[in-house]
Amino acid sequence: MAKRRARSKSRAKPRSRKRPKKAAPRTRALRQRAVRATQAPRAMVARAAAPQTASLRVRIFDGHRRPFANPKNIFIRIIDGNQTQHMARAFNASDLTFTDLPLFDNFGDNYTVLISKSGHVSAGFHPVKLSAAVTEILDLMLIPQPCQFDFTDTPFATLQQTRPQFCTILSGIETNAAARFDALLDNDPANDFLTGRQAADILNIMTAMSDINLRVGKAIDYLKAVIWDGKQGLKPDRFFAWADPKLLDQVTLGLQEGHFDREPNPKMFHPGATDSFKENRFGEANVQLTFHGNDRRDVNGLTCVMVEPDIDYFRDLGSHGLLEVLPGFFPGGMTDPRVVFLLRWMAGRRKSGIPEFDPPYALEKVGN
Repeated sequence: MAKRRARSKSRAKPRSRKRPKKAAPRTRALRQRAVRATQAPRAMVARAAAPQTASLRVRIFDGHRRPFANPKNIFIRIIDGNQTQHMARAFNASDLTFTDLPLFDNFGDNYTVLISKSGHVSAGFHPVKLSAAVTEILDLMLIPQPCQFDFTDTPFATLQQTRPQFCTILSGIETNAAARFDALLDNDPANDFLTGRQAADILNIMTAMSDINLRVGKAIDYLKAVIWDGKQGLKPDRFFAWADPKLLDQVTLGLQEGHFDREPNPKMFHPGATDSFKENRFGEANVQLTFHGNDRRDVNGLTCVMVEPDIDYFRDLGSHGLLEVLPGFFPGGMTDPRVVFLLRWMAGRRKSGIPEFDPPYALEKVGN
């Protein structure tokens, strides 16, 4: 029995070869990544995305809101948000498209465009945000300096056909409104176009109020009568009017919806005011409606409240969309309706769904 055990022990089983262990998945991935890394420079260069660029179309108009005729030596500067200038030269065209403007996917895409021409007021706009998806269009206006009003389409009889609501408001408490308004349609450089500025101011404000939509109707629908005489008589930069008190309710609703900003201390700039609101659609040339709640008057059976509408150049000190200061257009520190005309027209062209600002007059070179 002992021998049998010994023989059985001598039969050793053949040793099997151990197969090499496969690398763990993570180890294999690291090796493959290392191999690829040695080839990366060539592959990355081959697949590098081309830098994105954008196109910008600049259209230039005159004081009649028409394409600038006979354009010569219009100097255009284009500057990106990093303050790098990409264009600075003169052109003999009023409709130009600039391509291959670099994009940065940050504030650098907020471009500035400035235009100038001898004998005209320089203009410009910022920010003009560019995109690779669409050609951005920027409409700018060059007006003569000095310039006067073209009131060809402005006489009261003409307005009765084209803007009858304006005439109704002008004659709300003034039976001789037609003659008095026509007397304002005058270009007299000797008094710095004072009477012409009064007429243009009325037309600017009424046109702008016609474009302000409220919950019910438009802002102009609540004006009942312009105040012609007295302490609240016509001014070169504003007018006072009697309005339906519901206008205050409608503007307050607009405030809650974010369409207006409330002026914190209206009495500081508007003596006797009880409340004041400014639309905030644009960076410049917004309508401000200031209410004098303690002043009331009956107009055609309706007890009205006094309202003081005007248009400021800029929404606030930090939102100067038009960069170029307009020299020589600030008589006595008052807002000039010629500047308002320019600013609001250009601002409106930058917003979708906004009617063109088209008061029934134009601006032209003095002496035309």
